[in-house]
Amino acid sequence: MRKVYYNPMRKLTLILPFLATSLLAAEQRASQQPSSLKTTSLESHEGMTITARPWIDPALYKEKFPKKSPFAAGIAVVQVIFRNDSDDSMKINLERIRLNLTLSEEDHQALYPLSPEEATDVITHPSTKNVTSKRRPIPLGGPKIGRDKKWAEVEQSMREVGVQASVVAPHSTVEGLLYFNLRSQFELLNSAHLYVPEIVAIEKKRGLMYFEIDLSRSGER
Repeated sequence: MRKVYYNPMRKLTLILPFLATSLLAAEQRASQQPSSLKTTSLESHEGMTITARPWIDPALYKEKFPKKSPFAAGIAVVQVIFRNDSDDSMKINLERIRLNLTLSEEDHQALYPLSPEEATDVITHPSTKNVTSKRRPIPLGGPKIGRDKKWAEVEQSMREVGVQASVVAPHSTVEGLLYFNLRSQFELLNSAHLYVPEIVAIEKKRGLMYFEIDLSRSGER
């Protein structure tokens, strides 16, 4: 009878390439995961978690807005996700959200978000309005000068990706984009905070503590 000799080195030689490939794939996944997590900042309490991601890379704008980019008009986008893990519906006062900016050690300003209409006005007719001014009420009444078909197309694209609802149902999320006119001073986001002062638990009729999210912790720089 012929003897068969077991060669452990041969088996190890076959296994090593497989192990190397597996380790490389795992390392790539590990390196990608922290990078993804670092691009967002969040704060969580009382059953609500708010995640905020400022868009610094122009490529993100081009992907979402291929025709008219808010970035080219000096508008910064902050992508937000409101996650409600409680058993109560949460109502967010979107109009009171603001971007707190540090212009200098002694100069701290608050910037209110633009509505889709206001953002479209800036994109289609760039103005020199100060970045720190509070938004004005949208006038009611007749047609707006300069708001033609192209304006309507841009406004629709801005509205479709904006925050669609102010009420977050129990155990659900609402997400979308907020627009801030930084007049191309995107470096202000390096020390900015997204301030969300008013969220109410509807059934319990109880206001939550404010959220102040440090956007400087975002890794997309």
